[in-house]
Amino acid sequence: MSNNSLRLVWVYPDLLSTYGDQGNALVVERRARQRGLDVSRVDVRSDQPVPTSGDIYLIGGGEDRPQRLAAERLRRDGGLSRAASNGAIIFSVCAGYQILGHEFVNDLGEREQGLGLLDVVSTRGEGARCVGDVLGDIDPRLGLPPLTGFENHQGVTHLGPTARPFAQVRFGRGNGTGDGTEGAYNDTVFGTYMHGPVMARNPLIADLLLKLALDVNALPPTDDRWYEALRAERIAAATQPA
Repeated sequence: MSNNSLRLVWVYPDLLSTYGDQGNALVVERRARQRGLDVSRVDVRSDQPVPTSGDIYLIGGGEDRPQRLAAERLRRDGGLSRAASNGAIIFSVCAGYQILGHEFVNDLGEREQGLGLLDVVSTRGEGARCVGDVLGDIDPRLGLPPLTGFENHQGVTHLGPTARPFAQVRFGRGNGTGDGTEGAYNDTVFGTYMHGPVMARNPLIADLLLKLALDVNALPPTDDRWYEALRAERIAAATQPA
């Protein structure tokens, strides 16, 4: 990657793009262009090979059967795993987050092998589904403001020793484990249950991915008044009693 170009890959929009998750690709692309970066975006359908030359890969959520199909094809294809080995930035949501772990429970009630890019294991929760607005505090190491998002999942995701929680929730269920954790990350691979889409609610997450891809500590400022208005609205909604 040159200093003013970026290769953005949106993985399997035909299988994994619920709750407007494709908006994440739009936000990352826009915020890159606002900084004068030449962005080349590729939307890779599930019948196409995943390129290994991308800088940032985005994966969304999906229903149980599409999730299984996506995991099978990603394992068989191998491109995303090779891209991770090359140091690419990967950000995943919900079903995509589970796929990046070691295993999850598929639509057949069976344990399905994941890609092992995150040290997490996902099971199916026995209690009430995790649904609603979420507010949390992102790991201070990442230098980001509070997390706002919307969760809708039955999964419970347990973190292994090499995975850090992406955030600690103040409101909401997050990983569903009862310990207040939400999402996971290690180095350049991130996972979260947050929809919204999460980048529209949290544009500085998009900026974090850009900084990691460019290997810089800061980006030129942008006009974030629209984003801040949306954040304020959704944070207020999350803190109001049901």
